[in-house]
Amino acid sequence: MKRKAIVTGAYGAIGKAIAKGIAEYGLEVILVGRDEGKLAKAITDIQKLAPDTGLGYAVVDLSSQKEIRKFSKDWQGPLHVLVNNAGTTPRSRIETDEGIEIQWATNVLGYYWMIKYFSPHMKEQNDTRIVNVASYWAGDLNFDDLEFKNRYYDNDKAYRQSKQADRMLTEAFAHHLKSDGICVNVCHPGDVNSKLSNDLGYGGSETPEQGADTPVWLATSDEVEDQTGHYYEHREKRHCSFMSDKKGVERLFKLCQEYP
Repeated sequence: MKRKAIVTGAYGAIGKAIAKGIAEYGLEVILVGRDEGKLAKAITDIQKLAPDTGLGYAVVDLSSQKEIRKFSKDWQGPLHVLVNNAGTTPRSRIETDEGIEIQWATNVLGYYWMIKYFSPHMKEQNDTRIVNVASYWAGDLNFDDLEFKNRYYDNDKAYRQSKQADRMLTEAFAHHLKSDGICVNVCHPGDVNSKLSNDLGYGGSETPEQGADTPVWLATSDEVEDQTGHYYEHREKRHCSFMSDKKGVERLFKLCQEYP
């Protein structure tokens, strides 16, 4: 049976390169995002460069628990690799249809819900991996105002705290899923000129393929087959103080569980 992978946020610069990189290792890759036209174009673009790859797509709003849950229920067969890469950082504060600030919903809860609902599909499979794409640009998580309801919204601060949360959730799920043999790691991708980086006021000095290198390596390499609960930059394991904060990790995990 061919190994199957999901890549979220798969029509952005890095996401598309991640999907291509994993597919070139022989996995069947499902690209996930909310825009069907962009998903279809991403598949066409990848197949021009790698014509023998197995690709499909699913239209899912990754800020919506309802849609992620339905996506999981409709999933056919096992899952071996999940790459959480979807992200957004709008300049102004926006809420989803479910009433959650969209950056927290997409960048953090989207990761949490994807792991929650898809990890059952990964159990009892060999060499199962979850890769969370975060950032070195992380910090200042405010437990008392996760959605910027009581303070001035700043997309840079909101993004930084979301990436800190992604690292902490990686630690939480690595612990919870260890007994199921599912490895969970987190990384900083390369610095690529993308819509997300532009919304933060930055450009980027690396190609999408360079940016995707570490996530693809974590998803496919024998070097990290049994590694779990670690943070990586440029294929190198780095200490993460956020992940070492056990009380904070537990608190965040419980807060995510409390969302209806």
